[in-house]
Amino acid sequence: MDIMIAYCGLTCQACPIFWATKEQSKEKSEKMKAEIARICNEQYGTDFKADDITDCDGCRTEGGRLFAGCTKCEIRNCARQKGLENCAHCSNYICEELKEFFEKEPHAKVGLNVIRSTLY
Repeated sequence: MDIMIAYCGLTCQACPIFWATKEQSKEKSEKMKAEIARICNEQYGTDFKADDITDCDGCRTEGGRLFAGCTKCEIRNCARQKGLENCAHCSNYICEELKEFFEKEPHAKVGLNVIRSTLY
C-alpha cells in the first residue's frame, strides 16, 4: 500500500477516520467513530457526534469518500487551490494556518519537513 500524505503532512493510513472507513465490521466502525468524535471534540473544540464522522479515503482523493471536516479544511483548500501535492511544496511554508495546526499535530510538521528537505 502506498503511503498517502495529506496536504497538511498527516499520514492518511495513521488517521483513525481512515481506519474506521476500512473497518469491515459495522459495529466496530460505529464504536470507532464515536471515539473519534470524542477525541475531536476534546482536542479541536468541535461538536461532533459519531454520525458526523463520515467515511474517508484520504483528503487527496479525487471523487472518493471524504470526511466532512476535510471539506472545510483551510489547509486542504489552500493547497488544492495552489495545485500543490502538499504544503511542503508551498513557497509560503510554514504559514500561520500550519503553525497553528502543528501545535496540535507536531508529527505532521516532521513529515512535511522531511519532504521539503528533498525538494531544495
